[in-house]
Amino acid sequence: MVELFGGIHRKIEQIKRSREIVNILIKHGFGHFIAQLDIKLPLLGKPGEGVEKIPVPVRARLVLEELGPAFVKFGQMLSLRPDLVPEEYVHEFRKLQDSVPGFGFEEVRSIIQEELGSAIDELFYSFEREPIAAASIAQVHRAVLEGKDVIVKLQRPMIGETVEADLDILFNLARLVVKHIPESELYNPVGIVEEFAKAIRKELDFAVEGRHMDKFAKNFEDDPVVCVPAVYWDFSSKKILVMDYIKGTKVGELDKELDESIRLDLAEKIARSCLKQILVHGFFHADPHPGNILVIRNERIAFLDFGIVGRVDDYMKEKLGSVFVAVIRRDTNKIIDEFLDIGMLDEETSLPEFKEDLSELIETYYGTTLGQVNISTLMNEVLMVSLRHRIRIPTDFVLLIKALVTVEGVCRQLNPEFNLTEVSKPFVESLIVERMHPRYFINRVIENLSELNELVKAFPRRIDNILSQLEKGKLLIDLEHKGLNRLISEMDVASNRLSVSLIISSLIVGSSVVLLTGTGPLLFELPVFGIIGYIMAAVLGMVLVLSILRSGRF
Repeated sequence: MVELFGGIHRKIEQIKRSREIVNILIKHGFGHFIAQLDIKLPLLGKPGEGVEKIPVPVRARLVLEELGPAFVKFGQMLSLRPDLVPEEYVHEFRKLQDSVPGFGFEEVRSIIQEELGSAIDELFYSFEREPIAAASIAQVHRAVLEGKDVIVKLQRPMIGETVEADLDILFNLARLVVKHIPESELYNPVGIVEEFAKAIRKELDFAVEGRHMDKFAKNFEDDPVVCVPAVYWDFSSKKILVMDYIKGTKVGELDKELDESIRLDLAEKIARSCLKQILVHGFFHADPHPGNILVIRNERIAFLDFGIVGRVDDYMKEKLGSVFVAVIRRDTNKIIDEFLDIGMLDEETSLPEFKEDLSELIETYYGTTLGQVNISTLMNEVLMVSLRHRIRIPTDFVLLIKALVTVEGVCRQLNPEFNLTEVSKPFVESLIVERMHPRYFINRVIENLSELNELVKAFPRRIDNILSQLEKGKLLIDLEHKGLNRLISEMDVASNRLSVSLIISSLIVGSSVVLLTGTGPLLFELPVFGIIGYIMAAVLGMVLVLSILRSGRF
């Protein structure tokens, strides 16, 4: 019985939240989108005054900010995915602020007691009551643990339940988008939400971020430049993460009067550490913006916030090395071949047009010296051309290019003359040497033979399955008419509106006839049935007009 009432309560809360989301969308001028999705909910909102004058990407950002933590995180994820949303939306979503007021100290005490089984005073020598930072998922306090200065990251109360409820709504919206806007299948809305759900659930588990930190610490244990804070696992849990406090200055807050030689040195150290993560470790910080890089005594650097990371397997590392070499050698055909190997062609991709556009892009760099070629910028431009031609690029590769572009921007803040191509040359040369080693060829031959063996073993079974289905008459071929569902949906809406219009017209004509005849019971010397007919026509007319106005297609 308790579960039944709990389920009913959750359903009621979900309906209330869905209505709130719909009305916020209408408020910011997305009523036509709601009409397309055919959402059957009581709508209370109306478009804000002058909302049509605000650019659509800006309105989309405002919607996400107003909807709260899960949607802000969703927008931030999309800002890292230029393969999913247009560039103007990516630029706008990068402005999303994940900053909210902190929660009370009594709640901090309660979380620590519940998660660690001991009172805050028993665990920490001192604990600052005021957080040094607060966001939608967590807030951070300074403390002293076992004589060491530490940072304590605590998850916001009930945030898990809030996120899960919003994820349910996001999934429902994604399914509605696929159902009512067939062309959206090109972008796989449900898949995008699934990817986001996986990412945010990981972010809600602080143990995952702790393991990322441990891996970074191991990768850089012999590096004299990069410092990674240690995690105190005995005092950490899924909702609490305790780590070393590192005293330093964020790159974005460095003194502008800092000595030029120090700035040049820091730029090179940051770039080398990021290239090492990508090309050597195959495990990299995916969001190395100025606020996530700490400078320690103008000599060492430390990365902060390990929630978003990317991975580069051996195959991707090989392809990336080939792209770097092709860029340095300005080999257009090689760049095209590697991006085609990395990505997946869409049915709408025109290969000749893609090659032509990419060749034109690369040709703009001819005649320039290597020092003038920004490898991250060029790769980003190549990525944009690929996405424009519907070539699907793996998520980690998109994150990788975004990380390179971000790092180059950070380094240029420190050194306006900085060039990532020059810094990357030793890493690329190392990759080339590694690929020329006999061991590399032997491993590749073994891998190819293994794959060939699997294919040979599976081939007869697959052919037998096809022939068996063909023999039984069960071999089905799916044919889909793109855009037909949307056309049918729009015709259905138009026919319904036309039917209502005819009913209104009939009511007006019929009521007018009744009024002229003067028959039936009278009210104020007017036939009652005629008055009722006019009222019904007026109500239906208002409903029809409101429906058209909310759709945004008057």
